[in-house]
Amino acid sequence: MARLVAERSDVLPLLGELFREHGFEGTSLALITQRTRLGKGSLYHFFPGGKEEMAAAVLADIDGWFEREIYAPLREGEPAASLAAMFANVDRYFRSGRRSCLLGAFALGVTRGRFAVTIDGYFRRWQEALASALRRNGHSGEAMELAEEVLVGIQGALVLAHARQDEGVFQRELGRLRRRCGVSVQSV
Repeated sequence: MARLVAERSDVLPLLGELFREHGFEGTSLALITQRTRLGKGSLYHFFPGGKEEMAAAVLADIDGWFEREIYAPLREGEPAASLAAMFANVDRYFRSGRRSCLLGAFALGVTRGRFAVTIDGYFRRWQEALASALRRNGHSGEAMELAEEVLVGIQGALVLAHARQDEGVFQRELGRLRRRCGVSVQSV
């Protein structure tokens, strides 16, 4: 039988989903060993710093994905295409509103203090990259405010979609935000 997890990077998606489901404090070592099918020794081999190192590694993995798929294209790409790609990638990443934002969840909990720099950097870099694309796409005077509005809309829609168990909430808000940013549905 093939091993479920062969490398440290293999366990990160499993840990990320555990932290999304149970929060940092609620994710016990028992849950982690059950989900990853790794013993405590293997986990501590991969993550000598324990659960805190696991969470930091998950956040770094998420940050890497957002840098590649969201921030860099917004900063460097053709603005209309990169804005359309951002909305499409956000929709895909958050599974049309069925997947919560781990950084948003950590920002709201007692965990925030442990990961404050990472959390702040995630949202700040997203807002700045988005504002850059918006400026280049004709929203010069309002770019930072509009970028903040988009992030607030995405995060709020994730919360409301989960609260109502209705992914349509997320879809409708993404549509409104696309229109607000001047992104046509055809370019998505």
